[in-house]
Amino acid sequence: MGDNNSTFRKVIKEIASTLIYIASVILITFLFITFVAQRTEVSGHSMMNTLQDKDSLIVSKISYEIGDPERFDIVVFPHVDALGNSTYFIKRIIGMPGETVKIDLDGNIYINGQILVESYGREVIKNPGVAYEGVTLGPDEYFVMGDNRNDSMDSRYEDVGNIKRDELVGKAWLRIYPFDSFGTVK
Repeated sequence: MGDNNSTFRKVIKEIASTLIYIASVILITFLFITFVAQRTEVSGHSMMNTLQDKDSLIVSKISYEIGDPERFDIVVFPHVDALGNSTYFIKRIIGMPGETVKIDLDGNIYINGQILVESYGREVIKNPGVAYEGVTLGPDEYFVMGDNRNDSMDSRYEDVGNIKRDELVGKAWLRIYPFDSFGTVK
């Protein structure tokens, strides 16, 4: 009779141990996805040639908890369109808080009157949008653009506008698919 009782206790102990292990894995995964990083998929062509449609990325959510966004970071933020549909956009930071961003008809980007030297834009900007007149950013606002400048809904358009710091989900960090493009996002 003692052997049956001992075996029963061992089985219960193993089941409890397994349940605690599974609960721990679920909790750690939840905390990781909520606070550290998440997977996202690029939808569209606005970040070509840097990112392609259907690329899978890991977005570092903790980056902006421990540091500040920097010019040229590729960031993810939520966007709600005029119909109330919610999606996530992925764009590059061009303008920083307090700066004035202006784009002339030749497609040059100016930050506080100085031409921005960068090589991310895929082509000459045809439509400067609201940045033609100049956009002055608030103390917690960022001006973002897609690298495929003529095929991107970004801060040049009132529908997107300036992005506030607390709207930034995180920084694109690692491309995990397609496998032949695996590596850090530059």
